[in-house]
Amino acid sequence: MTDLEKFVNQPGRDKLVKEVRKKINNLGITYIYYQFISVTGRIVGKGVPADHWETLAEKGFQLVYGSTANLFIDRHGDYIGYGPEASELVGIAEPETFVQIPWDKRLARVFCTCFRNREEEENPGGHLTSDCRGNLKIFQDEFKEKHGMHLRAGTEPEMMWLTKKDNGEPTGDGFSRPYCYHIDQFESLRPVYMKVIEYARAMGLDIIQGDHEDAPGQLELNFMYDEVLRNADRLTTYRQICAQVAREHNLIACFMSKPFMGVSANGCHTNVSLWKNGELKSTPIGNDPLPGMDQVFTHISGGDNMFMPDPKFDPVKPGPVGLNCIAGLLLHLPALTCLGSPTVNSYRRLWDTGFWAPVYADWGYQNRTCSVRVSAPGRVEYRSVDSTHNPYLLGAGILNAFGDGMDRNLDPGEPEKGNIYEAMKAGKEVQKLPQTLGDAITTLENDEVIKASLPDEMLRVFMHYKKDEWEKFLATVTEWDLKTYLDVLP
Repeated sequence: MTDLEKFVNQPGRDKLVKEVRKKINNLGITYIYYQFISVTGRIVGKGVPADHWETLAEKGFQLVYGSTANLFIDRHGDYIGYGPEASELVGIAEPETFVQIPWDKRLARVFCTCFRNREEEENPGGHLTSDCRGNLKIFQDEFKEKHGMHLRAGTEPEMMWLTKKDNGEPTGDGFSRPYCYHIDQFESLRPVYMKVIEYARAMGLDIIQGDHEDAPGQLELNFMYDEVLRNADRLTTYRQICAQVAREHNLIACFMSKPFMGVSANGCHTNVSLWKNGELKSTPIGNDPLPGMDQVFTHISGGDNMFMPDPKFDPVKPGPVGLNCIAGLLLHLPALTCLGSPTVNSYRRLWDTGFWAPVYADWGYQNRTCSVRVSAPGRVEYRSVDSTHNPYLLGAGILNAFGDGMDRNLDPGEPEKGNIYEAMKAGKEVQKLPQTLGDAITTLENDEVIKASLPDEMLRVFMHYKKDEWEKFLATVTEWDLKTYLDVLP
């Protein structure tokens, strides 16, 4: 039996498919977005009338393999990842992710897992390894099986709400002024964030807090900590919601890491910990009764947090598992930077001084000069991540880094208690993170543990995409070039 056949014939799936049909009928759904995630975190897929739900639940839809790389062309004119002669993937819906789209209740969306074509000569119907979401599911299950623990994550996505010109280009102004944590500026964003929260609540995101950040129009909304796959799905959904709200308000929802120098960048600090046990609970979050989509509102809660301090060892430090994981994270942080800071522009964030840019592989308690911060008992914050990252790739990378730390019983050393920049001046030796996308690519290529989180075709597609992005940048004449060198000689 192929991977595709096993997926379609999972115990209990036929019941979920029938439940979705009831949801479609009860909610008046007429059209469904079948979506998966590309290598860069874009949402791709197809739209299909809801009448065909049962057929697609069994047989799926087909789309060119190159859609996993946005069907982009490299600087030499070749398609990234897959050529035009490649076959077509098969996308199969996951019924438990079905949810009504609140801005047009005739619509719904469902996440899909991707497989190789049934007619492929090699491994027909096998798992498509360039499916980043499908990969994370596999890694998550393997990690649970090996370690008896699961990874929970919570992201802090920063983004800027920018005004735009008649031609659609940004004016350079935010929808609010750059005053950090300023309630009046938060209030000025109210038309935007209240609509985001309204849509988020309807799609299963339990928004727990928000604030105005440092940059013009910069907003951060946080949602409930959860298992890494559901967190990645919710971050993807959040981006989808922000894009819609931007259309409604004639704004730009900017997740670009560094659109402006001299103001803070759009980071996406990622809080992580490992847990044993816990139970799944459905949280209505204002939807009473639930609109037929219980699984979308599910969170895992309770259990044993393995990052909590263990008094037998130390009353303050994370427990032994937590320390092993911090050590694994620090060891592989340079390679992970390629996943957490994945664009050329990402490194503008690391070069703009004075904004607590996390550029050193060190850890500490509540220390914002370190890349890894114990932000609360039982949780560490990975700070070298920006809002352009693909959470499925990063989640898989963190799982591998944590696993390596535990397998080898790695020790992170003592936490940095002072300002890391001052400690460096005083002679402390700390590894610096890559400062360009090119350096990050090279570092990733030399790290077998993190490379393993990009299996087979995923690694090939990712490297092709990122190397081409770096080469295109190096080959581009910029405004800076003209200003600097146009009159360099008389």
